[in-house]
Amino acid sequence: MVKILLSGGLLAGVAMLSGCGSTGLFNRDRPDEFAVSRQAPLVIPPDFALVPPAPGAAPTASADASRQAMEAMFGGPSARSASETAALGRAGRNSADPGIRSAVGDPDTAVVDKGATTRDIIAAPEGDGQNARAATSDAAAPPPPPPPSN
Repeated sequence: MVKILLSGGLLAGVAMLSGCGSTGLFNRDRPDEFAVSRQAPLVIPPDFALVPPAPGAAPTASADASRQAMEAMFGGPSARSASETAALGRAGRNSADPGIRSAVGDPDTAVVDKGATTRDIIAAPEGDGQNARAATSDAAAPPPPPPPSN
């Protein structure tokens, strides 16, 4: 029994030591962690068009950071095309209430309840309506026709 335990322990030790070698049972193919090189830092090139401010002069940059951010993101206002202008004119751009967005969210705004049918139409899933059917109050409503096979 002692010989079996001794040979098993010896075999386990050899297996553990073979994991340390590069050509053993376990291939330790990995990058060399000591071969790391540093990259040069990013350098911002100088802008030769800038001039230092005059002492005591008012700042030339505007303090409207939100406007500058919007122009940087969206590029500022641009001219509308003729078709876009025509579509906005037909939609009633000139007669629109400028505060309509505020009035819609106001709790005092009068709303009209169109009923459950309108709500169901708006909440209906997308599709071509091929399998759609009208809901009836009868329990004996006919089943929908089977879809055509191709």
